[in-house]
Amino acid sequence: MSFLRTATGALRLSRSALPPLASGSTPANLLIASRRYLSSEARKKIDEAVQNNPLVIFMKGTPEMPMCGFSRAVCQIMEVQGVKAEFLKTFNCLEDQELREGIKEYSSWPTIPQVYVKGEFVGGCDIMLSMHQSGELEKMLDEAGVLHPIQASPETVQENKA
Repeated sequence: MSFLRTATGALRLSRSALPPLASGSTPANLLIASRRYLSSEARKKIDEAVQNNPLVIFMKGTPEMPMCGFSRAVCQIMEVQGVKAEFLKTFNCLEDQELREGIKEYSSWPTIPQVYVKGEFVGGCDIMLSMHQSGELEKMLDEAGVLHPIQASPETVQENKA
């Protein structure tokens, strides 16, 4: 398939790139059929992971060895936010082609990494960075109960007792 860029910069599928239509088929049906990467088994596994873990990241690589800059940035944001390692569940999309393509269909989001908090899709790297900068991510992660508690320094404890 080939794509054309419109005057506004948007990508559009070139009609000449479509294969000849079978009897009763429409271009929309062909596009839908060609985009189905997610088997019912894979969908079930993703559902279970997202629903059974408070924080899930579908990424390229692992937190210890991210394989793209965006995945690395999301992991660094989670570290800076103080996410407890035991609450962070990650999936390396490079190890499973069905997951790599299927997660995009599952979320209707075209890129990896993808972050889910308490069963809800939150976004990718750009959204995580924006939420981190605004303070919105810290609030969301705190409400999800995945952050280390803030430890008061001994000096602060003494000041508060006085």
